[in-house]
Amino acid sequence: MVFIRLYREGKLERDDVSAHEIEALAHQDDVVLWIDFTDPTADDLLGVETVYGFHRLAVEDAVHDFQRPKLDRYANHLFLSAYQAGLRPGSGEVEIAEVSAFVTRNALVTVHGPGFDTDKLMAHWDAETDLAAHGVPFLFWGLLDMIVDGHFDAVQELDGYIDALEESLFDDHSPDHDLQRKTFELRKNLVRLRRVVLPMREVLNTLLRRDDLVGCSPAMQPFLQDVYDHVLRATEWTESLRDLVTTILETHISIQGNQMNLVMKKVTSWAAIIAVPTAVTGFFGQNVPFFGFQSDYGLWLSTALMVAGSVFLYLGFKRRDWI
Repeated sequence: MVFIRLYREGKLERDDVSAHEIEALAHQDDVVLWIDFTDPTADDLLGVETVYGFHRLAVEDAVHDFQRPKLDRYANHLFLSAYQAGLRPGSGEVEIAEVSAFVTRNALVTVHGPGFDTDKLMAHWDAETDLAAHGVPFLFWGLLDMIVDGHFDAVQELDGYIDALEESLFDDHSPDHDLQRKTFELRKNLVRLRRVVLPMREVLNTLLRRDDLVGCSPAMQPFLQDVYDHVLRATEWTESLRDLVTTILETHISIQGNQMNLVMKKVTSWAAIIAVPTAVTGFFGQNVPFFGFQSDYGLWLSTALMVAGSVFLYLGFKRRDWI
């Protein structure tokens, strides 16, 4: 599926452009196009590839999943590969959506799957109409800004989950296995988010160093600098949260070790108390008649006492989570 927006002289003119009009509009200097493809094949991109002269390696990357976030420079266009990120409500699981973009002098061509939020992207552009006069650099900035803001929001939400995890760390009523599971899930989500956040620093750094690149303009440099600042904050925050999760896991293991030592001390103390009368009676060979001595019910009584005592100890240890 393809969706096309047409900007003319800094104003949105049409959002119902057909694919057959691309070739004619591509040669008009006062026209800027946003061409958006959802789940295309290489054949679907053949038309724009021919019109704008996209490099075949860039087209190949655009139609294949799991590309590393990057910014490639070709003779007449830039190629961006990046990921939109967010947290699934209620679960804290990081969800990512890959997006590729071809940036030319008068067109931005985006390629993505159904998970990418184009409505949010268009709303972001429509909220900054005063910048639309800058053409493709404005569209490219809007795309980068939305992606990076999504990364920052995801990191912020994960920070909230980690705060809750810290509070449960010293909660005596919190099950150990549940805490361990949440810790490893958070660590996995942070690693997944870090893989898409960290390379964006290199992407923005390249754009800021070179204002002569296609799709860049000196007027948009301050806005790109703002996006770069957000990238740095998101990257540093992700790194600190990853270290914090590691610290939480190590602290939890240390607490478990201390609890185990306390349990061993208690069990050893009870064993020592029981060992004294056992040692004395064993040393003197005491075996006096008792209730039920030399009778059948005495055997059953002693057996019942041993079973009841063992069950009582088992339930007590189980309730204290010693076994």
